[in-house]
Amino acid sequence: MRKKGAEGSWIIPFYKSVPAFLPAPPPLSVHRFRQPATLLKPLPLARAVALAWCGLPLAALSQASAWDEPPPLRASPQLQEKIPEAVRPQLPVFVRGDRIEGQTDISATVEGNAELRRGDTVIRADRLDYDVPEDLAKARGNVRINRAGNVYEGTALELRVDAFEGFFSDARYRFLATQAHGEATRVDFIDRDRAVVRHATYTTCERGNEESWRPDWVLRADAIHLDNEEEVGTADGAVLEFKGMPVLPIPHISFPLSDKRKSGLLPPTISIDSSDGLSYSQPYYWNIAPNRDATLHADLMTKRGANLGGEFRYLEPSYHGQISADVMPSDRLRDRLRWGFTGQHSGTIDSAIGALGLNINVNRVSDDNYWRDFGRAAEPLRQRLLPGDATLSWAQGDMAAQVRTLKWQTLQDVTAPIVPPYDRMPQLQWRYTPSNLGGGLDASVELDSTRFQAARELTGQPNAQRSYALAQISRPFLAPGGFITPRLQLHATQYQFDTPLANGARTASRALPTFSLDSGLVFERDASYFGRAFVQTLEPRAFYTYTPYRDQSYLPVYDTAANDFNFATVFTENAYGGNDRIADNNLLTLGLITRLLDPNTGAEAARFGIAQRVRFSDQNVTLPGETAVSERLSDVLLGAGITWSPRWAFDSTVQYNPKTGRSIRSTVSAHYSPGSYRTVSAAYRFQKDNSEQIDIGWQWPLGDLWGDKGKDLGPGRGQGGGRWYAVGRLNYSLQERKLVDTVVGLEYDSCCWIGRVVLERLQSGVTTANTRLLFQIEFVGFSRLSLGSSPLDTLKQYVPRYQNLREQASTPSRFSNYD
Repeated sequence: MRKKGAEGSWIIPFYKSVPAFLPAPPPLSVHRFRQPATLLKPLPLARAVALAWCGLPLAALSQASAWDEPPPLRASPQLQEKIPEAVRPQLPVFVRGDRIEGQTDISATVEGNAELRRGDTVIRADRLDYDVPEDLAKARGNVRINRAGNVYEGTALELRVDAFEGFFSDARYRFLATQAHGEATRVDFIDRDRAVVRHATYTTCERGNEESWRPDWVLRADAIHLDNEEEVGTADGAVLEFKGMPVLPIPHISFPLSDKRKSGLLPPTISIDSSDGLSYSQPYYWNIAPNRDATLHADLMTKRGANLGGEFRYLEPSYHGQISADVMPSDRLRDRLRWGFTGQHSGTIDSAIGALGLNINVNRVSDDNYWRDFGRAAEPLRQRLLPGDATLSWAQGDMAAQVRTLKWQTLQDVTAPIVPPYDRMPQLQWRYTPSNLGGGLDASVELDSTRFQAARELTGQPNAQRSYALAQISRPFLAPGGFITPRLQLHATQYQFDTPLANGARTASRALPTFSLDSGLVFERDASYFGRAFVQTLEPRAFYTYTPYRDQSYLPVYDTAANDFNFATVFTENAYGGNDRIADNNLLTLGLITRLLDPNTGAEAARFGIAQRVRFSDQNVTLPGETAVSERLSDVLLGAGITWSPRWAFDSTVQYNPKTGRSIRSTVSAHYSPGSYRTVSAAYRFQKDNSEQIDIGWQWPLGDLWGDKGKDLGPGRGQGGGRWYAVGRLNYSLQERKLVDTVVGLEYDSCCWIGRVVLERLQSGVTTANTRLLFQIEFVGFSRLSLGSSPLDTLKQYVPRYQNLREQASTPSRFSNYD
């Protein structure tokens, strides 16, 4: 059979089996039509395939029949990225070209603009031979394969199309997920997911048009094994070149073909500092399962010795957690064994008796100097107070209970000793909150019994068993324009001490009622400011509370501290958090808030508030070292928040003393983010007689002061093909006139590689600080090499709203590179 297209290419479908979507053919009366080809109606492909299989000539399409009725349609939310394996054997093969010769269901030879399609595979060439029974395609001249978005080009190809087995000579390739590309003398396709590239190059640098183009970095290897199922590539006999210079010989390396996690050696870290000397760290990542992984590392420090450690993470539908540990058998810095451990677990279990929960947070180290000597340890281990906390909880219906144990490890410093917090060994708690009390009433009852333990020589207090009962009932009256909520509380407490108090007592008790009345109104109106429409609210609020005086000065303090004076605590009954002090209050808190809301979305564009307490009698209940509060008017609390547009925002809270005319405590912050990789934030924090600091953070492209140049360009697309970014954060103490914490750096994005240099100086004590210079070069889509710890981790942790210059939001679709 020989067919030649007069005005275009012929398209011939081949089916290896009957298409699953076709019904059984009905009995037909075959008619022969003799019409010129030019009179045939346009040929819908699916119809042509169906009629041909039923035995009708193509000319029958010109006649009205049942096939003229529109087929039923099925809704499909999206095209399938991956074709199901069960469907692949049923997919047809389409071939087309300028000239086609062959036998139906046997073979086809296509010359001139030859093309073969099957599923997500497209082959183009000058000449193509296709053996239908063997499913074997042979192509010569300007051969190009598009396999699910991955493209190969070369001179000659032999391929079993469905199995995707064969080879490609003198090939060039490009991968969709990473945009990596390269050249090879030969590509062997093992199956649909695996291939071996011989004498190959690999880079993600965008190819230029000039003939003398050379990539900024390239990996040259004897062989590269590609596994698209695991999305991992491995190279043997490789050399990494940067700017034309070999920088790292690599006998064997694995690298990602996407952002999917994979097991293998991670880039090593090399650093130099005064305490460790020359340090080399080699991590290994183990991708145990999609919901479990581990990172192991071995470190060698010339001044201190060897260190081994690792981290294990897990994630399940009902629980998750992580465990991290390090051990140094012989640290020459202290001449002893050093170790650190941190672990967290959180989970819930539904059972026949109710919901059970288990939360664990354990942090322990070998000695008091660990926080000082291991500045790169996990964040929980860089503190001087390390909790060991475990809570078993239960809840069913209106009741909940928990058993908790909390034991602290306090890392003491002889130059700055601290009083350790109390251990809770154990704490038992039960809470009842009836949901259907009737009459619109809300009520709750809470019972708690805790054993407080600590070193008496450090706390100066006896240890104790403290038990309390807290019952409260309220009746909210709610309306669209306001609310009134009266509430009554009763707090009863019992202490049992292990040593006598100053008055000789070994027990103590206290019972106190508290009454409060909370009320507020909400007014709304349409308003317009600066040419923008808003819904403006006016929300006055009045909160009264009364608690009678009981002398509590003889009671020790175990878990109680004064509440901060802010908008969250100013409308509460007690001035203290905890259960060792219940303030005697007879006061009224007055507040007013106004908001500007977007009438379409309800988003808050601005908020302004003011609040002040009016005291009718002195507060005589205080913590040790405090004096009674006799001022009838409290400080004024002022607050403002503005989010006029997504680009910038402002927030502030000021505690102002009207008598002195000065601020007692202030926090003012603002940020401006006009686009990606452009953000500036600043904050001012002041606390009288304590601290006064300025905090500034930024990430900004150099040469783009106002953020209006190249705003539509992605990273690495500035003038000259690259772009510099300044990034950092400064925390400056105005009282001490010095920088407390400093993180400053530069990033250079050159399309296919990113360079980072960061100077980090973080305060580790009253008079000490840790300083590090961090360097990293990231070969985009391949790997990162760091000198010192990763500067990328430092930037993510300390720079507000920092964005990684190469953070891929989603995997590209194969249809974005569709032929």
